[in-house]
Amino acid sequence: MDTCRHQTTPALRTLRAVEFFQGTLDSTDEIATARVFDTTLRDGEQSPGTSFSYDDKREIARILDEMETHVIEAGFPVNSDAEFEAVSDIASSTQTTTCGLARVVDKDVEAALNSGVEMVHVFVSTSDVQIEDSMHSSREAVVERAIDAVERVTEAGAICMFSPMDATRTDEPFLLEVIEAVTEAGTDWINVPDTCGVATPRRFYDLIETITDHTDAHIDVHTHDDFGLATANALAGIEAGADQAQVSVNSIGERAGNAAYEEFVMAVESVYQADTGIDTTRITELSQVVADRSGVPVPSNKPVVGANAFSHESGIHAAGVIENADTFEPGVMTPEMVGARRRLVLGKHTGTHSVRERLVETGFDPTETEVRAVTRRVKDYGAEKRRVTVSDLERFAEAEGVARLPEREREEVQA
Repeated sequence: MDTCRHQTTPALRTLRAVEFFQGTLDSTDEIATARVFDTTLRDGEQSPGTSFSYDDKREIARILDEMETHVIEAGFPVNSDAEFEAVSDIASSTQTTTCGLARVVDKDVEAALNSGVEMVHVFVSTSDVQIEDSMHSSREAVVERAIDAVERVTEAGAICMFSPMDATRTDEPFLLEVIEAVTEAGTDWINVPDTCGVATPRRFYDLIETITDHTDAHIDVHTHDDFGLATANALAGIEAGADQAQVSVNSIGERAGNAAYEEFVMAVESVYQADTGIDTTRITELSQVVADRSGVPVPSNKPVVGANAFSHESGIHAAGVIENADTFEPGVMTPEMVGARRRLVLGKHTGTHSVRERLVETGFDPTETEVRAVTRRVKDYGAEKRRVTVSDLERFAEAEGVARLPEREREEVQA
């Protein structure tokens, strides 16, 4: 069985914008590729107050599948009849590898196997605090139950992923003991979870590097964002030799959430200049669907998918972007690459370049004097913490007597 299933890359792939700019950070050979394991439907749904319906899960899974996501963790099959049905339907209706979560408990493992998923993700706590105060168990029992669960999954012919939960707070010798035991039992994947978000990129790199010396299984990482380091830690894990990262769209998940799907994918594609095989042009669409279905809004300053990600108000920045977008954007990531659009926002910091551009787009033919006059009105209005809309701009232009473009020229500009 192919334990590292990778969908074929679509024939038409969006070309990366440019090679990484020469400069102080121009080394882009740390990694060659990275796989994407999406846990939006499982860990993402564990966001407080979030509950995906059957139709929500099917819609999100469909988009993830069409984008060539490598693994979709569809849910926790033993959780309820409705969850089992949703996981089963996703497994049967998608081309990608579908995964079901299970504790190292017989009924969990059987439910996952019976749901029809290709991969079963079994997990057990390995940190002493969780073993003693959550599981009320012992290290010996943890190892025994981990081995039994892995053997049951592999005997059934499914791909097995094993997670030592709370790995980053686990005594390292014991963590390695567990990993070696499940490796011998035949697990295909070792997932290394930073369950409570306490890792730092350098420490996590070192941990993954150590683990690779103690297993021949594929390595996967799962990082949480309690200190805002989840995506950085996931990337550090890939640099250290992990094959795959678990991510969620818009970074939703337990507490502060997980590594963000959109941030991880675009960092690999654009900053590292490596390949994920993901159709990045649907990232914005995916983000909007998840935000709508989860009830968790996307902050305007959210990287890649926030409303401000490709927006410019500052006069200096907007003037540079109008001339060449690479001046004040990464260059290696364009709005078109993620299915978004660049915006010139009007407000307190707006300069004449933006105002002129927007006036022409709106169908006006301003003189330089008129542009300056309208810009002053825009700045004054924006300084009062008011949003400057197209209607406001038109009102300002008309007050300054700015002439309209002839109808034919207006249609050409707007086209």
